[in-house]
Amino acid sequence: MSAATTRSRTPRTPDRLCVEAVELARAAAEEAAFPGVVGAHVSAVAEGDRVVTHFFESKEPGYRGWRWAVTVTRASRAKNVTLDETVLLPGDDALLAPEWVPWSERLRPGDMGPGDLLPTDAEDLRLEPGWSGEDAPPPNSVVSTEMAELVEAEDADVTDRAVVPVRGSITSVAEELGMRRARVLSRYGLHSAADRWDENFGAKTPMAQAAPASCVSCGFLVAIGGSLGQAFGVCANEFSPADGRLVSLSYGCGGHSEAAVMPTPLRPAPPVLDSMASDEFTLRPPVSEDTGSVPVSGLPAEDLGHS
Repeated sequence: MSAATTRSRTPRTPDRLCVEAVELARAAAEEAAFPGVVGAHVSAVAEGDRVVTHFFESKEPGYRGWRWAVTVTRASRAKNVTLDETVLLPGDDALLAPEWVPWSERLRPGDMGPGDLLPTDAEDLRLEPGWSGEDAPPPNSVVSTEMAELVEAEDADVTDRAVVPVRGSITSVAEELGMRRARVLSRYGLHSAADRWDENFGAKTPMAQAAPASCVSCGFLVAIGGSLGQAFGVCANEFSPADGRLVSLSYGCGGHSEAAVMPTPLRPAPPVLDSMASDEFTLRPPVSEDTGSVPVSGLPAEDLGHS
């Protein structure tokens, strides 16, 4: 190991005169702030040969854990210590602001409001070029020049060529097919959108795990076109938590159209007491034919208490 390497790894010994210049460092810190904000002296650290930094506590409101750092130095063979710089630095437990993040990365779904504009990067990976804007058809196009001239001549009286694209051109074909857009979703854009929608309304959600069946067999599912229609649809059940949302075909909820069949109404049991009929009740024993009174033979003998 060389001597230079040994010296670089050996801790520097702070310069004695620079270490003793505590009052000079405090005066510089109070000049940068104001008296009363600079607290007690914390430490002195050697920054180099005859260069020492003094640290003072900061009592500035809102700067908890920060320290005033004042660096002093002196020239070789000189006895006068001079000021180098004064700065306020955060300590180990300092209260710091969150790390700055660009606005494009801070934006979250739902942050946009009425009137807000969200510029799209020209190199956005979610998009790819759509209609190029070229009106001239390629040489192998089925739209020939003769056919374009014929259609243009027939529609000359009823079309406004300043507004409506020329018939028979790529522009008119794109207009007819609904493809007249500068950029369309790329494969990456489709996949990222599908992953995002599947996370909210997909098969792995707790609602889908407890559902009796998936949306692919639900009568409330509205089919959509395009490639996304193979995996997604729109829920039209007003009582579903996904009403009006794009849901995965593997999603499901308790509002499935075939989740349960309503049971037929039960027939009530026959009444115990029929209030529409009359019952016969015997109020007294029958009358004897001889005397017209109740017969005595049927009554038990009673002891009257005399002979």
